[in-house]
Amino acid sequence: MEKYTIEIPVQKFRLSELSDEERFWIDTAIISAKQAYAPYSQFYVGAVVVLENGKIVTGNNQENIAYPSGMCAERVALYYAGARYRDVPVKAIIVIAVKDGVVQKNISPCGACRQVLLETEMRSKQPIRVILAGSEEVHIINTAELLLPVSFKSF
Repeated sequence: MEKYTIEIPVQKFRLSELSDEERFWIDTAIISAKQAYAPYSQFYVGAVVVLENGKIVTGNNQENIAYPSGMCAERVALYYAGARYRDVPVKAIIVIAVKDGVVQKNISPCGACRQVLLETEMRSKQPIRVILAGSEEVHIINTAELLLPVSFKSF
């Protein structure tokens, strides 16, 4: 038997350390989160997908009483971007959560969203910068592949 450790490099920033463009993306994600349909969890998630051509696509979680028929914000945005801008690579995705009108600490995409991010990245053969924004700090991972180190493509 062999044991090994998988490490994921993550950069941590204060909001004030980000560029104006990155802060704009986060503000856009907050607006998107507040427009989510989350009557059951009251947990509003917003995502912003930034495309290589400069276009910005937003998404938010869409819940349904017939759980798990809803959809996460990340997949809403990624699927729309893929449908509308099929051949345009995704440059970055920003994810943020709001509860009771307050931006929460950092959240992370679920496993299904991680797999969709990875496959989106694989299709375009370009890394997707993952920006996990929170109330006080922002975590940045430079490629979606790092979010799912033991993925379907790994074996």
